[in-house]
Amino acid sequence: MPLKHGSKIYCQLLLDTHRYKLAEKLAEERGVRVTGMLREFVYSALSKIQPQEYEIAKADDEEAWKESVQRRVEGRQRSKQEKRESDKDA
Repeated sequence: MPLKHGSKIYCQLLLDTHRYKLAEKLAEERGVRVTGMLREFVYSALSKIQPQEYEIAKADDEEAWKESVQRRVEGRQRSKQEKRESDKDA
């Protein structure tokens, strides 16, 4: 069962040993983490199987990421402002 991890979904993928080792070797040759490489494989396959739906999902994900970054920036600005106000009161 997938779990929420921030704005992403965490899912477990069980691979057979020898095929995982093949993926691990390929990732090592490419100088990347195996999980990141496998994620890109999934995204690539989705984009080929359902290109229009994939582009919509990708755009929605990018928009969600921008909103997340904006909320973080606003939160930091608020924290700095609150700290300045509390420093003035002290």
